[in-house]
Amino acid sequence: MHCAFTPVVVYSILLWEIIMINIVLAFVVSVVISYFIGCIPTAYLVGRAFKGVDIRQIGSHNMGAMNVFYTVGFWPGMMVLATDIAKGILAIYFSYLIATLLFQVPANFVIPVEMAAGVAVIAGHNFPVVLGFKGGKGGATAIGVLAFLLAWVMWIDIGGVKIPIPWGWVIYLGSFLLLMLITRWPTFSYGISFIAFPLLAWFAYHDPGLTIYSVCIALVPILMYIPRLKQILGKSGGDVKRAIFRKNLKDRM
Repeated sequence: MHCAFTPVVVYSILLWEIIMINIVLAFVVSVVISYFIGCIPTAYLVGRAFKGVDIRQIGSHNMGAMNVFYTVGFWPGMMVLATDIAKGILAIYFSYLIATLLFQVPANFVIPVEMAAGVAVIAGHNFPVVLGFKGGKGGATAIGVLAFLLAWVMWIDIGGVKIPIPWGWVIYLGSFLLLMLITRWPTFSYGISFIAFPLLAWFAYHDPGLTIYSVCIALVPILMYIPRLKQILGKSGGDVKRAIFRKNLKDRM
């Protein structure tokens, strides 16, 4: 009896080893590709293309969309914002394809692979090898990562046509616009609006893992902005209200 089951046991062990190897390869390939997607220095390239400047040397010296808005122009800033968000979305989407199609990992490992890719793409944006590991704060890219993972898509029927509505995107954007109307401070508004993602993970997805992950991802740009926030408070003489409700463009630099 023992010898009869030996080939089955051996086959099971080999199959499990292949699955584990595929899982590890999916993680490695996804992380590497995501990091290099994050390394694309959008703000730097746009600053060079539109004004021939190094965005790291002007304005707030941050390699992000907000600095481009203030120092290069509205549409260049929109271009950077859209591209940096897209970097986060593409990293998660590619990691999904890598896990499901290329390595065919078990379904319960797909989201962990995507989550690892999300960390990697933000790391690439914040610490790009192509610019000596000096990048942005990761805010827009973090939005892309969480917006993909927590899109909370629901289908609604309009005139017999079913249309997908990503309510996660709607809730985040609505929160951001409301705060922008009140404070007119984009960085503060999008930072506070990150709260929408952990709430979605908990109440819409009922997933403790995604809830913890979304909190950690949201903390990355917030922590990266602490030196900048201190600088802004310094300019406002320590007046928090004045810092939040700034009206002068010069005060935002």
